[in-house]
Amino acid sequence: MSVYVERRGQGPNLVLLHGWGMNGAVWDGLAARLEDDVSLHIVDLPGFGHSQALAPDATLSDWVQAILAVVPQQAAWLGWSLGGLLATQAALLAPNRVSQLITLASSPCFVATDTWPGIKPQVLANFEQQLLADHQMVVNRFLALQVMGSEHAREDIRQLKTSLAAKPAPNPIALAAGLALLGEVDQRAQLAELRTPLLRLYGRLDGLVPHQVIAMVDALLPEPAQYRQCHIEAKASHAAFISHPDATAERIKHFLQHQ
Repeated sequence: MSVYVERRGQGPNLVLLHGWGMNGAVWDGLAARLEDDVSLHIVDLPGFGHSQALAPDATLSDWVQAILAVVPQQAAWLGWSLGGLLATQAALLAPNRVSQLITLASSPCFVATDTWPGIKPQVLANFEQQLLADHQMVVNRFLALQVMGSEHAREDIRQLKTSLAAKPAPNPIALAAGLALLGEVDQRAQLAELRTPLLRLYGRLDGLVPHQVIAMVDALLPEPAQYRQCHIEAKASHAAFISHPDATAERIKHFLQHQ
C-alpha cells in the first residue's frame, strides 16, 4: 500500500491531511502561504488522489499507521474535517511523532446525538446509500454542505471542485470507508489523554461542525490549558482555509512558531 505525499517548502515539518472526498490539491492556496516558513508534507489519504486504498474494513488507526509510514519522524500535524480525526489519532497513537496538533473544522464525534451537536445520522445514512448509485453526486452534495453559510460560497465550491479535478477521482471503496469513519469514530473519551500542544480552528457558520461543539470539546481536554489555543473565524463555514486563507495561514504560523 502506498500513500502519496507531496513535499514543498522549507523549515520545520508540517503534515497536511485533507477531508473526506478531497485530495491534497485542496491545500494549494494555503500551502503557497506557508511554504516559506514550513516544510510541507501534503498527504493524499488512502484511496484519494494518487494514494492506493486500504481494505474496506481498515480502522482509523490503520489509516494513521499508513500515513505514519511515509511522513517525517517528527512533525506538526494539521487535519481538516476527517483529516482532523486522523491527526488527533496520530497524536494519541504516536505522541513522540506529533510535535504540535492543529485541527481545522473537525470534531471528535461528527454525528449528532441528543446531547452532542453534529451531522444528523440520517444525512450520513443517506450519503452511504447514495454512494452505491452515484458517488460523484454524493461528493458534490458534500461539497455544497461544506460551503453553506460562507459569504464566498460560490467561489469556495469552485475552488474545491478545481482541487478535486486536479487528481484522479477518489476510489469508491475509500469513499465508503471514509464516510463510515465519520459516522462511527468517537474520540471524546480519548481527548483527556492528549498531551500535544493543540490549535483548533473553526468556522462560526459551519453546518457540519456546529459552533456549540467548541465549548464541549474544551471541557473534554486535559489541563494545563496553556498548551491549547482555539479560534473561531466569524464569517467562515467548513473550509476557512479556502474562504479566509490569509488569516488561517497567519494563525497556523503563529502557533507553530510560538507553541
